[in-house]
Amino acid sequence: MITAHDIETLIRDSFPEAKITVQGDDGAHFAAEVIDESFRGKNRVQQQRAVYAALKGKMDGSNGELHALALTTKAPA
Repeated sequence: MITAHDIETLIRDSFPEAKITVQGDDGAHFAAEVIDESFRGKNRVQQQRAVYAALKGKMDGSNGELHALALTTKAPA
C-alpha cells in the first residue's frame, strides 16, 4: 500500500526544491500540492504531467498503487 510519505518522496526526487504537501491516509486516495519554480511559464496540464511522470507509473491503470490523486500545481508567488 502506498502512503502519503511515499508519494512525497517520489515527487521530491524530481522536484527537490519544491514545497510539497500530500494528504490522505486510506492508501488509495490522496491530495497533493506541489509548488515549484520549474512550473513558471507552463500551463496547468504541463505542470501536472510533470508531477505524474515523477510518480513513475504508480497511477497506471487499474494495476497502479495510487488510485486517485487530487493535484494542485503552481509556481511560487
